[in-house]
Formats: sequence, structure tokens, C-alpha cells
Amino acid sequence: MKTFDLIIIGAGRGSYLAAKAANLGKKVAIIEKSKLGGTCPNRGCVPSKLLIGYANKIREIKSSKKHYIKSFIDDIDIEKIFADTNDYINSVEDFYEKIFNENVTVYRGEASFVENKVIKINKDKITAENIVISTGSRPAEPLTEGSWTSDNIFPLKQIPKSITIVGAGFIACELANFFDSIEVKTIQLVRGDTLLENEDKDIQEIFKEQYTKNVDVRFNTSIKEATKQTNNHFKIELEDGNFIQTEALLYAIGRVSNADTLNLENTDIKLNEKGFIKRDEFFQTDVKGVYVVGDASGENMLQHAAAYEVNHLSKILFEDKIKPLKFKYMPHAVFSDPEVASVGLTEQKAKNLNLNYVVSTTNWKASAKAKALKIEYPQTKFILNPYTYEILGCHLIGFESATIIHQVLAVMHIDNDIRHLKNMLYIHPALSEVLLPAAVNAIKVIKEYKKSQET
Repeated sequence: MKTFDLIIIGAGRGSYLAAKAANLGKKVAIIEKSKLGGTCPNRGCVPSKLLIGYANKIREIKSSKKHYIKSFIDDIDIEKIFADTNDYINSVEDFYEKIFNENVTVYRGEASFVENKVIKINKDKITAENIVISTGSRPAEPLTEGSWTSDNIFPLKQIPKSITIVGAGFIACELANFFDSIEVKTIQLVRGDTLLENEDKDIQEIFKEQYTKNVDVRFNTSIKEATKQTNNHFKIELEDGNFIQTEALLYAIGRVSNADTLNLENTDIKLNEKGFIKRDEFFQTDVKGVYVVGDASGENMLQHAAAYEVNHLSKILFEDKIKPLKFKYMPHAVFSDPEVASVGLTEQKAKNLNLNYVVSTTNWKASAKAKALKIEYPQTKFILNPYTYEILGCHLIGFESATIIHQVLAVMHIDNDIRHLKNMLYIHPALSEVLLPAAVNAIKVIKEYKKSQET
């Protein structure tokens, strides 16, 4: 049996932990059953956002009429779009291989626990004082043989003339927006009557209204049966008796834990009710010296959260900075059309928690840069503590929302008080200046609330 200082299962963000440990002279084993880099650069956030870049430009050209510009798209070279995206994906492995020095041993295959700190990989058994599980998550199993998920759609191989996408979350809405933009006949099937159900209700409504102007979304629709035919197309029978013929079928119906592949029943490591690995505030599982980061815990299933956790764990393991990590706020974004960004509580969550709060909603029309976009829907919504001026939640919908929200994040992390957003100096008329009238209105709402409580 081979002994290492550190074993990492999963070569996504864990690759950087392996590189750091190796640079410190540690003997490291890293195990990967697929490609180095993990989900994000190979089949997740990065390739999907490359596609969104094309979608955004196409939408911009198609909407030029509102700027008094007559334009048309003569040709969309979908093959080139796919090829460029695949070129990036094909470069990922090489990049990650180069960050490892001679102290890193890369094992290709699926890790299996034999006991608490013994792992079988292919024909080898290995052990280490510290083991990090960073196995991520995977898409829920597609319900139809031969269909796609967000995992197996990349690298892009087939250019379909039509695609049906099942799901109402951010992955479904990002991919459906892309395929519709490149003029692939796109249908999105949604079981309920909402999109992005985790977003604030007001943002949901605006998104639904704008998004469905482009994408053909069938709400309150479920698949009764879907089969792949001899011509490699899919025949979908819906619960309402209607049929859809489509060349490609993609399921984006959630993600599940990869813990079931690790044979954790041979260990004392415990799982939660959803099958994700339990851990404490120091990332440690029920086995001392065995840690879990990223999606594998099921807590914050976002790439930026995983990166932050890996960095914090490296300080625990190699810098003797034994401090717990509790995220104050966890921001996220939806890179579709329109773009959405959010941090903190939604209004419905604040209400369910029975908090005292006030709501301030402001459009972007006071900004010249926003006005130049010639779109009416963008909004900023704040959920606020009326006694402390604390920002409980912030929700934006509109162009570059994911960029603008970072200004709010800075205030929330350093000294969470909406008045800082009012008192700071903005470049006029930069797009981020939309936060100034939003902050002014928020403070006005708070003052009005306090006054109403006095009478």
C-alpha cells in the first residue's frame, strides 16, 4: 500500500489544493475518473458561458431596430461556434497537468473507500493522513435513453435542428436561450408555471415575461413518455396527449450527489438525507482527517463557493489557521436573457422567517447608460432591516447584473449598511450608478416605515 501526505478525490477545484501542497513539498495523490479540471471548465460554467457570449451578441443584433438600426443576420456559423467552444474544452486537461509538479501522482479511475483512510484506485491501495473529497455532483439521471444532460452535451458533437429542454432552473434557461438564439428550434418544458423558482418572486415574474418573448416555454407540461426513434429523433408524448418531435432532448432537472460512487459504507463517514456528505464547520467529516469541499457537501453548489472553500481548507491544513468558515452571504447569477443576480434573502424567504423587513424596488431609468440600452424592465430590489439599515437581500435583473451586484457585495461584507451605497461617489453616468437611486429610495422607504411605527 502506498502512503501519501494528502489524497484528493476529484480534480476540479481540488487540483489547486494538490498543486499548493506539492509546492510545499507534500507527497500528493489526486484521483480523477473523468478530466482534470472537473465539471466547471470541461462541461459546466465555462463552456456554457462561452455559448452565452454568442447568444448575447445575436440577441443584440436582432434587437438593433430599437436603436433605429436596420440589420439582419446573413449567417450563423454554428459549426465554428461549436468548434471554438470545443477547442477551449480540449485545452483544459493540458492546463491542469502543468500546475502539478513532481510531487503529485495523478490516478485515473474511480476511487473506492476500503476503510476510513484506505482508498482503492484501480489495482492500487493508497492511504494518507489527510484525505479531501471533492467529487462534486452530477446531473439527475435523464429519463430517456440517448438524451443529453449538462454533462454529456459537452464537448459539443451534434448540431441539432431542433431541441427540447426539460427543466425550469438556471441550466435549462441558459442553454435554451443559447439554442434559441442560434436559430435551433427550441422548446422548453416546465412542469409548473414558474421559471427560476429560487429567485425572488418579483424577479421571477419579470424574467418569465421577458424570457418567453424569445424562448418557446410550455408551462404546466410533463412528459408521459419519450422514445428515441430509428431516425435518431425523439418522439415525446406529453401528459396532455400532445406530441413533440425533436432531434435532441436535454434534461436539466437538478443535480445529485456523487457520494454513492465512493463505497462510504466501508467507513464512518455519514451522509445527509439527500445523500451528500456531512461535515463540520472546518470541512471535516465524521472521520478525523477526511474533509469534504464543494458540491460534495451539497451546501453551496456553486463554483465560486468551492474555490473559496478549497482556499480556506488549504489554510487549515498548511498554514495552521484553524478557523471555521461560515459564508456570510452567497451570491449567484443566471446568465440568460435577461441576466439575473442575487444575494441574501428573497422576499418570500424573509416572510417565511417572520422577519421585520421593508422592500425597496427601483427601476434603472435614472441612469443614462441604462437608458441607452432602450429596455424598460431592469430593476433593483432590496430587502432591508428597517432598524439597522442592513441589506438582507439584493436582487437585480438587467444587463450586466452579475457585475453590478459586486458593489453591493462589497458593502455587505465590509459594513452592511445601505447608507454606504447612497454616500459613496459614483462615476457618472456609469451603469453601476443604478445603485444610487436604488439606495436613496431604500433609505426613504426605511424612514417612512419608522415614521409609520411612531404614529
